[in-house]
Amino acid sequence: MITVFATFCLFVTVKTSETDELQVQTVKCGENVTIKCHPDFIKGKEPFLAWYKQSSGKLPELIVRTSDNNANVRVAEPFKQRFRLTAGEEQFELSIIKTVEEDAGTYFCVKIKQSVTEFGSGTLLLFPDEKSEKRNLTEVDVKSGESVTLQCSVAPLSCSGDHSVYWFRHGSGEPHPGIIYTRGDTDSRCTRSSETDSPTQSCVYKLPKRNLSLSDAGTYYCAVAACGQMLFGSGTNLCIKGDNSQTVIALATSNVITVIVTVILAVLLLKNQWKGSFNDHPNHTNQVANTDALNYAALNFAMKPRPFRTSRVKECQDIYSQVKVQ
Repeated sequence: MITVFATFCLFVTVKTSETDELQVQTVKCGENVTIKCHPDFIKGKEPFLAWYKQSSGKLPELIVRTSDNNANVRVAEPFKQRFRLTAGEEQFELSIIKTVEEDAGTYFCVKIKQSVTEFGSGTLLLFPDEKSEKRNLTEVDVKSGESVTLQCSVAPLSCSGDHSVYWFRHGSGEPHPGIIYTRGDTDSRCTRSSETDSPTQSCVYKLPKRNLSLSDAGTYYCAVAACGQMLFGSGTNLCIKGDNSQTVIALATSNVITVIVTVILAVLLLKNQWKGSFNDHPNHTNQVANTDALNYAALNFAMKPRPFRTSRVKECQDIYSQVKVQ
């Protein structure tokens, strides 16, 4: 039945999904590992769900598949002993018990609907070599915007044939390293060198990086896959330093802005104080003037002139009052 299902897949349309980029998981021999399919990829009811394994230099192998909404699970014969499937709503996980080096490869979760096979998230499962030079990190400091060429040395493989080189980057705070570059058939790029720290000869691989930014910082290392083997090489810890001139300009600009705002606030405060004192002064003057007028009027009206001079005094008083009013 598994053979029939695999043959059926050869006659359907195949497409890839943009759900996730290829992830990397490392495991030691004998440990258990669980590979997860992205929940967004398996939403809804799909007629068929499956896990495939892609080994270096080999065709994809069907591991397990389900049908009837995970009610019917079938595991391929070579994987029955150590491979387990956990399926449920928004869950489709593949567990490997007591891993061995032959389990290395790329695992894909797949769904088939209306004669279309769609490959979802992929996970590259690797077994780091205990003799690897990965632990000997080389520190490289560069400034933002500059370029650098990273080097990675790997012990030569014992077998001949096509080699696949993987470059990984593990950034600060990231749970797993991610693949940033792959190249197949890279035997021509491998150069023998006895000038490395290792007394034995090594293959040296190079990765150019241009116009670096702060997001490029992290630990870079390579791995070579051939003949079913995966060897990790030396690593480089890349530190990116920001441009100091930009920092100085930013600080100077902020200081200038602060001074301008302070001056504007001071001018506004003084203006408000001067305006308030000006408004208080006219009121005081008016009060004094009005007091004089009332006192003078009281004195004038209190006068009692003689009868024969009444008309003349009244005329003078009228004229003077008109002047005072003006």
